Amino acid sequence: MAPSDLNISSSGNGRITEAYAFDDVLLVPGYSEVLPAAVNTETRLTRTIRLNIPLISAAMDTVTEGAMAIA
Repeated sequence: MAPSDLNISSSGNGRITEAYAFDDVLLVPGYSEVLPAAVNTETRLTRTIRLNIPLISAAMDTVTEGAMAIA
C-alpha cells in the first residue's frame, strides 16, 4: 500500500488518526492448530440475548432493513 493511499486526518486534538477502508485489509488463509469445533463464535447482544455468529450487521436502514431486523 502506497503512503498516498492511506486516509490520514487530524482528530482535532493534535493527534493524527489513521483509517482503513474495506479494500485496505486482507486476511490471508494459513495453517492453524485451532480446530473449528473448538472455537466459540458466540456474540452477546444484551444480558439475555446471545447469538452463535461472530458478526452482526450495522443498525442502519441502508444495511439492515426493518424486516430483517425483526426476523
